[in-house]
Amino acid sequence: MCLVLIGWRAHPEFRLIVAANRDEFYTRPTESMRRWPEVPGLLAGRDVGARGKAAGDPPGTWLGLTEGQNRFAAVTNVRNPNDERADARSRGALLMDFLRGASDRRPPGEFPGPEKYVLDVAAAPDDYNGYNLVVSDLESLWWHSNRSAVPPRELTPGYHGLSNGTFITSAPPDSVAELEAPHTIWPKVRDGLTGLRKVVESDPGALDRYFEVLADRTEAPDELLPHTGIALPFERAVSARFVAHLLHGTRASTVLLVREDGTFEIAERSFGKFGREQGSVTYRGRLELSA
Repeated sequence: MCLVLIGWRAHPEFRLIVAANRDEFYTRPTESMRRWPEVPGLLAGRDVGARGKAAGDPPGTWLGLTEGQNRFAAVTNVRNPNDERADARSRGALLMDFLRGASDRRPPGEFPGPEKYVLDVAAAPDDYNGYNLVVSDLESLWWHSNRSAVPPRELTPGYHGLSNGTFITSAPPDSVAELEAPHTIWPKVRDGLTGLRKVVESDPGALDRYFEVLADRTEAPDELLPHTGIALPFERAVSARFVAHLLHGTRASTVLLVREDGTFEIAERSFGKFGREQGSVTYRGRLELSA
């Protein structure tokens, strides 16, 4: 997942709004969003090409929602080609532990909520290659990056965006509030959050409008590009919200809307090379939320 845009308690009718793009090599085996037979209640895409997965573990994922447990999670990698270990555990497994509420070390009845979970994984930063992790029980929302000097933190009501840097960009729900981040804000995050905020303020239930925000293929000018250790032509290509490179691009766009009454919609559009749409799915349901 390479762009995650979040509205958290940013609208009186919506608890959580997420618009996200997963960028990946076209050759990586992937299955579209579905209900998982191995994990009751889970709605997520399936990353069946992940390395570092223990025998017997279910496939990994990049974003998911678990009904019944009210668990939401999303992950992006931190882009640094000089900091990738082949023996690291799959980042998708990091997500799956939280989404299914269990791991090989903790059975379901003892599994922690989002705060304790991010504090636990923060204590072992080298178990995984670089990541940004967002987890929620729909009562609180937490972010952590194992390549950031900033400790795990609870995200306040408002707008939040992350890509493949080591930080998160945030703004309160006020429509004129400035975005804030500890580093220079990446253009795809800045412009994506601007687009997300406009939809939330004008037509927050419109799934198609969030997909339009995610579909923008505008590349950032060279002077605004981050420097993440990849070649300049590739850095340009992945600076767009929707990536359509020769070998690597946006494979899935996902929109999640969770209303304050507990009803939700989650929709995914899948893509092949150069953004050719391959299919779409939408699921609806109801979660039991506390006020």
